[in-house]
Amino acid sequence: MKRQLFFLCLLFHLSLTATHAQVGEHRNDFAMGFNGGYVLSQIGFLPEVPQSWHPGLTGGLTFRYTSEKYFSSICAIVGEVNYAQVGWKENILTPNDEPVLNAVTGLPEEYQRDMTYIQVPVFARLGWGRERKGFQFFFQAGPQVGWFLNEKTKSNFDLNTINLAARTSMVIAQDTMSVEHRVDYGIAAGLGLEFSYPKIGHFIIEGRYYYGLGDIFGNTKRDYFGRSNFSNIVVKLTYLFNVSKTNNPKIK
Repeated sequence: MKRQLFFLCLLFHLSLTATHAQVGEHRNDFAMGFNGGYVLSQIGFLPEVPQSWHPGLTGGLTFRYTSEKYFSSICAIVGEVNYAQVGWKENILTPNDEPVLNAVTGLPEEYQRDMTYIQVPVFARLGWGRERKGFQFFFQAGPQVGWFLNEKTKSNFDLNTINLAARTSMVIAQDTMSVEHRVDYGIAAGLGLEFSYPKIGHFIIEGRYYYGLGDIFGNTKRDYFGRSNFSNIVVKLTYLFNVSKTNNPKIK
C-alpha cells in the first residue's frame, strides 16, 4: 500500500510540475468544455469472481492548460470532473461454460452491481501535430481520484435459492457486501486524436485505461477479499473551446 501511495503522489507531482517546466516555446492557452463516453468496468477480486465487462456511461467537464512546446511535443495539463457509471457483472457458468439455471425458476442466474462515482483525473499530456488548425495525436497519463455516490444491485435470484452446486465458482460473498471504502484512487492513461479549427474549438476522441490502486472492500487478514480494485476501459468524445490563447502568429 505504501508503494502504491508513493507512486500515485509521484504521478500527481509530475502532472503539476509539467505546467511550470517552461524550457521550450512558451504557451499560455486555456480551454474548457465537456466530455461524454462509454465505460466498461470490472473488479479485480481475490479470490477471483468470474466476470464479463460491466457497461456504463460517463460524462463531465474538461479543463486544459497548455504551457509550452518543447521541440515537437506540445505540453499541457488536463483535468476533468466526471460522473461515471461503473461496477461489475458476474459471469455465472457451469464447468461446461453454460449458464447456471436457478433451481426454482429454471432461468439463467444473473448478478450485476451498478455503482456511481464522481471521478477527478489529472493528466500530464504530450501532443504532436497542429495546435490551432488540423490534427494532433496525444498521450496523457496521471492520477485519478473517485468518490462513491450510490449503488444498486440487479439480480434474479436470492441466496436461499442460489444454485451453487452447478457453479464453477463458489465465491458469492461480494453479492451481499456494500462498499466499505468510499474513496477510490488509481492511475489512468490514454491515447487520442484531436481536431482543431479556429473560432470553433477542439474535437477530441480518446481511448483510456484506468487501474485502481485502492479496494472497494476491506482487505485486511480478517476480511474475505484480499483485493477488490477497479479496472476501467473508457472511450470518450470531448469538445473544448478556447478561453485564452497565446498571441503568436507562428503557432499553427
